[in-house]
Amino acid sequence: MSQRLILGPFNRVEGDLEVRLDVVDGRVTHAQVSAPMFRGFELMLCGRDPMDALTIVPRICGICSVSQSVAAARALAEACGVQAPANGVIATNLILACENLADHLTHFYLFFMPDFTREVYATRPWFKQAQLRFAALAGSATGGIHSRQALAARARWFELIGILGGRWPHTGSVLPGGSSRTIEASERVRLLGKVREMRSFLEQCLFGSALESVTALGDLTDLERWRERAPDSDLALFLEISAQARLPELGVGPGRYLSYGAYAQPDGHHAFAQGVWHAQSQLVSSLDSRDISEDASHAWYDDSALRAPLHPMNGSTKPLADKVGAYTWNKAPRLASQVCETGAIARQLVDGHALIVDAVATHGGCVTTRILARLLEIARIVPMMEAWLNDLVPGEAFHQPHSVPEQGQGVGLTEAARGALGHWLRIEKGKISHYQIVAPTSWNFSPRDAAGTPGALESALVGAPIDGNGSGASSNQSVAVQHIVRSFDPCMVCTVH
Repeated sequence: MSQRLILGPFNRVEGDLEVRLDVVDGRVTHAQVSAPMFRGFELMLCGRDPMDALTIVPRICGICSVSQSVAAARALAEACGVQAPANGVIATNLILACENLADHLTHFYLFFMPDFTREVYATRPWFKQAQLRFAALAGSATGGIHSRQALAARARWFELIGILGGRWPHTGSVLPGGSSRTIEASERVRLLGKVREMRSFLEQCLFGSALESVTALGDLTDLERWRERAPDSDLALFLEISAQARLPELGVGPGRYLSYGAYAQPDGHHAFAQGVWHAQSQLVSSLDSRDISEDASHAWYDDSALRAPLHPMNGSTKPLADKVGAYTWNKAPRLASQVCETGAIARQLVDGHALIVDAVATHGGCVTTRILARLLEIARIVPMMEAWLNDLVPGEAFHQPHSVPEQGQGVGLTEAARGALGHWLRIEKGKISHYQIVAPTSWNFSPRDAAGTPGALESALVGAPIDGNGSGASSNQSVAVQHIVRSFDPCMVCTVH
């Protein structure tokens, strides 16, 4: 039996995501992922003062506004020929890491795990424990205990950005020359206190052990031994749910993983390395951003005059809402014409963390390994932030003054929680003449390209079971499909510009 389904919304923040599925004999055979809302930020920016980008692009998203600020600041820094001093680099990394960690925490407790409190899982041995810890907060007097604790910890955590950048979201301290906010010695003590408070929550609830014991895990055998030592942790419960719900069998991606490198260091390196990890060879290749292009064959943009997909520095944003054959406002980013997946799983593979490399070698880039990579990244980020705070030198510069040229161009690459984020800008006669943005969800939720090759999520959905056990008005909605979509963590306001 064959059928066609349209599913959505998915995101628990905003629901601008539509998934169209062809199903044969209870399995997805073809998927189209649609971003149905046009944003137009790339067009808004043209003709403006280049520094206006620092005010406008954070408004793309209220969840990852710092990431957008960092990408814009780096593009402007390259155009201006300015390099931030060490303190400025560290301060920017601290703000970005704070936002990324909060995003991971929110995803796990509020977006992903509540799906396992649905009645479809009521007979599972872990169901009551999942309800107790992760049930949706509204209308639940006894459920979602750990979700509530995570929300409280997250709220206190953002006080760190308040100290570093004045506010969140749309923090204004990130500049091309570093940070406008200097940190004094007394403030560094306060910041360390905030980081250690988060460490305490993570070690008590999420991991049930020291963060270092999690980051030291070398393979799946180590992970199983660790699980026996911390059986009451939320990570241990996730692993139990994952095995029984057969999550390792769901949502295997395209096998190429892209990271721009996370948390640039004063010496030019990254805390998490840059590159492309290939599942077939289990090797990392170098990244050349000149190989990036955007294919608009199945997107609602006019590409009739183009002979080939364009690099973002030459990209075009010309809406064409009635284009034949199109089904999304998202273009199809490609690296050397290849589909790539991005996110925490890509960062940890490219950086060579042994646990994630072994997990992906065993199960592939699936639902389980995406979530595991995000949780591991939480455990890695906190000790790094503690070290960065100790590396700050009070009294030394946090910002390098600069001027904006009449002519110039720049590229700003960074890693948001969801993955590789790039901004490309050109300045002519002192104004922005060109601006293109490729977000992590542009990569992961991309449509087919001219060759008909599906994007990362589109390919990951093929083979998913449609079992009729999902919630909602239609009995054909599949909880498996929802797990796959949520493992990529949709943020559609970031996808289209």
